[in-house]
Amino acid sequence: MAVEIERKFLVTGDAWRNDSGVLYRQGYLNRDKVRTVRIRIAGNAAFLTIKGKSTGATRAEFEYPVPMDDAQALLALCDGPLIEKTRYIVLHAGHRWEVDEFAGDNAGLVVAELELSAEDEAFVRPAWLGEEVTHDARYFNSNLATQPFCTWGA
Repeated sequence: MAVEIERKFLVTGDAWRNDSGVLYRQGYLNRDKVRTVRIRIAGNAAFLTIKGKSTGATRAEFEYPVPMDDAQALLALCDGPLIEKTRYIVLHAGHRWEVDEFAGDNAGLVVAELELSAEDEAFVRPAWLGEEVTHDARYFNSNLATQPFCTWGA
């Protein structure tokens, strides 16, 4: 079984910013607590992803490439608004960070994700890394589609 172990953090400042940004558009065909089914267009590639329920920072994840025409058609079938963001890859101290700068109703939100081989794997925190939000469901992309950052208030 494919497993994802991912920790998620808020980002502070701009020291992470580089020129490697790729535009992402994604939507959800299913968003419940047991499983999510996502279609994503990332630059010139498209993927269908099925994720299971999180236990700690771990969950089942299955991802498959799909033809771009199919991805466009599936985005039109999605439940709720689409998520738009630019993803930046940042290498730091031997780890690959994915920094997502959200747009639209989630503008102003910047989140960094780190995939690990074990939940207790050690890593060096970059100076721009803020509060950990791994276990805060508000920051799940599937929830940001229906409860966007702009609605959270102060």
